[in-house]
Amino acid sequence: MKQTKLDTASVIAIRDCMGAKKKEKILIITDEQKRKIGFSLYENALKLGHESLYVEMKSRKQNGEEPPDEIAGLMQKFDVVFCPTTKSLTHTDARRAASAKGVRVATFPGITEDVMVRGMNADYNKIAKLTLKLKEILEKGKNIIVTAPSGTDISFSIEGRKVIPSKGLFHKRGESGNLPTGETYLAPVEGTANGVFVVDGSMAGLGLIKNANIRIEVENGFATKITGGTLAVKLKNQLDAVGKMARSIAEFGIGTNDSAKLSGVLLEDEKVMGTVHIALGNNVSMGGSVNVPLHLDGVIKKPTVYMDDRLLMKEGKLLV
Repeated sequence: MKQTKLDTASVIAIRDCMGAKKKEKILIITDEQKRKIGFSLYENALKLGHESLYVEMKSRKQNGEEPPDEIAGLMQKFDVVFCPTTKSLTHTDARRAASAKGVRVATFPGITEDVMVRGMNADYNKIAKLTLKLKEILEKGKNIIVTAPSGTDISFSIEGRKVIPSKGLFHKRGESGNLPTGETYLAPVEGTANGVFVVDGSMAGLGLIKNANIRIEVENGFATKITGGTLAVKLKNQLDAVGKMARSIAEFGIGTNDSAKLSGVLLEDEKVMGTVHIALGNNVSMGGSVNVPLHLDGVIKKPTVYMDDRLLMKEGKLLV
């Protein structure tokens, strides 16, 4: 059988991004909507000589919802775990527990074939270099100010926060992140974010922003007012279903993947070079204190970013 572009992307994920060694056992967790990608990873893991298990669960209702206990247990018994799923397993206790046991985990929330093929064929050595450089810079910072043409004007403290480079190479025990990837991110200090951020790129679970932007007013670390068309109403409903803590400012991230483009799939959108994203909800995975079963990112185009007195980004152009 001829190797497809999806097969090639799967091989890169297993061999290069996770650095899977011959004797390592691989688990693939997927759902009925992402079966084709899950099965491609499974078949290619077998072809590469790995003991491999394919498990399919019912797709979750929202990002950050836990998988069944049986699957959470299985995740701890393998060397490498791939999660191509409709909703994200990144910010779940199941993923955190597996990572704590030393398992290397790659999550692919909302992945499509196009995104898999485009995103996995990027130059991950180049992406890793830039992502790690940004990490070193942000670790020295205290405050961030983000502005953008669509009306974003927000500031928050990052002092003392862990900075996480999602560089696409997860070779050490317990390392985890998204694939495809390319972002440097952190959890702003709870209660310090004030201002407005306007989502004009895409919003997790809602897709590309086409008509009305989503305008989110922030006071002392919480989204207090959300306006802007039907997507804003949908976002409010999702947050209200979880409660006040879902409105916490959870994450600030900078995209570092120059192969990624805005597609409506947040997994890819938040990695796009020239964008930043701000998320609401769970920040425990990033060293914060808010543990709710929801994590929703909003992508901002053409941002200008200051860290203390240093200009890091000007209208979407990285200056590092």
